[in-house]
Amino acid sequence: MDVRWEEEDWERLTGRAGRRRLPVWDCTVGLVVGDESVLLIDPGSCVREGAQVRAEAERLTGRRVTHIAFTHGHFDHVLGGAAFSGAEVFGAVGLDALLSTGREELRGDAVRHGLAEAEAAEAVDLLVVPKHLVSGEWTLDLGGLQVLLANVGPGHTGHDLAVFVPGEREVVFCGDLVEESGEPLAGPDATPGQWPAALDRLLSLGGDDALYVPGHGAVVTAGFVRAQRATLAARFGVSET
Repeated sequence: MDVRWEEEDWERLTGRAGRRRLPVWDCTVGLVVGDESVLLIDPGSCVREGAQVRAEAERLTGRRVTHIAFTHGHFDHVLGGAAFSGAEVFGAVGLDALLSTGREELRGDAVRHGLAEAEAAEAVDLLVVPKHLVSGEWTLDLGGLQVLLANVGPGHTGHDLAVFVPGEREVVFCGDLVEESGEPLAGPDATPGQWPAALDRLLSLGGDDALYVPGHGAVVTAGFVRAQRATLAARFGVSET
């Protein structure tokens, strides 16, 4: 089916894939539509935001979201998951344990970044943990469309998952391994020495002509990803040999 993305505040990437830049933290939400199933990538920063995204996705597709992929475990990418009752949730291997044991840290991080305490507490109480864990690659059949989930990290975090969508133009949802609206953030859970290699894996997934969708900011090309890779390698002292 060809989704009429212009009817909502979504950006069309292909007939089957689009994305939305959420307010406040400029976090990207991805939507991929098959003939039978609907995949949402990174459901927002709180239950309220997730519910808004769910309502928009249902209006766009006429169906409920059946699958969710977390690109990594930061609050602005996972805390909206509780709004999607019954969805099958995917993440990189180990993300389930990290989220299960790190609820207080997740709540504190959300509040430090400006999420209201009540909303942070609600979202963490209802936190959805991925049940389907990707250690290498996982082909997800959405009906007439096979999407590839790839564990490409570590890099930005220890649990970075990318989503490759074939089509008239390939699309790679990169999570925060790629950021366009600012320098990539290397927090305490980053693995800087392996980040450039993670970007190499992204580029091998998508190739030269794909659209690369960052976790924050505008959609970019392979050239942008290569340039960011070189910047990160220089910043973290990673040898090119």
